Amino acid sequence: PLAEVTLTVLTESIYNLIAQTEEMIVLIFFFVLLWDEAQSWGFKNGVLHNSIWLERAAGVYHREARAGKYQLTYAEAKAVCEYEGGQLATYQQLEAARKIGFHVCAAGWMAKGRVGYPIVKAGSSCGFGKTGIVDYGIRLNRSERWDVYCYNPHAKECGGIFTDAKHIFKSPGYPNEYENKLICYWHIRLKYGQRIHLQFLDFDVEEDTACMADFLEVYDSYDDVTGFVGRYCGDELPDDIISTGNLMTLKFLSDASVTAGGFQIKYVAVDPPSKSNDKKNATSQGNTHFLSGKFGIM
Repeated sequence: PLAEVTLTVLTESIYNLIAQTEEMIVLIFFFVLLWDEAQSWGFKNGVLHNSIWLERAAGVYHREARAGKYQLTYAEAKAVCEYEGGQLATYQQLEAARKIGFHVCAAGWMAKGRVGYPIVKAGSSCGFGKTGIVDYGIRLNRSERWDVYCYNPHAKECGGIFTDAKHIFKSPGYPNEYENKLICYWHIRLKYGQRIHLQFLDFDVEEDTACMADFLEVYDSYDDVTGFVGRYCGDELPDDIISTGNLMTLKFLSDASVTAGGFQIKYVAVDPPSKSNDKKNATSQGNTHFLSGKFGIM
């Protein structure tokens, strides 16, 4: 009897060992299958993303009518996206872009007649103090007038979302002249605690007294509502600009006549100054400034 009990215990132990080994083999096999996919995931400048997803999300962009804000019916909004080779962005595509820093305080049409806008940072000026997609739902009246959110992963020349520590971006068509009737947004989002050092390498935009025709605007914020730094035109290189935080937005607009050579702009991530030098740096330092644009605060 003792031998039988010992044999039984030994047999059960062997079976348990085999079962555990099989589970381990399955886990290892599963890990190997996922390893290639896992290579494209990771943290980049403080943002967790999948490289393919990030690429697709960056294809979402905002457009307003050439006549100004909130001037597009649903049919007109759809035509704007299709004219540029894209399509109306879906709610999911807009949310994917929002998760990597796409923040625009302007309601726009999406696919299926939906209207909303993406909020990354809660604020009193828009988003009702919340983050996420501010969703107005599917509109029964397609004649309502809003802006539009388009999706085209192959057309990022006019605007984009940047999270790299440094990057050089250019006006559409550069070094050739940009086209008429452009509205482009560039959103820069770095690690929390970093600042953005913006440097103008080349600059040639149609000049007029108040920069009302073609112009580039710089904002020390997620959007073009708060944190206005300055509006720029002409062929004089603007001074370097250092943001007060890790976020910056640039908006470029050209009207229906007269174009110029365009611009090339570089930014790099910089660590914030020490507290002892912060007050000194908040106004100006050499050819670098924080919050004073060419024509002052609007």
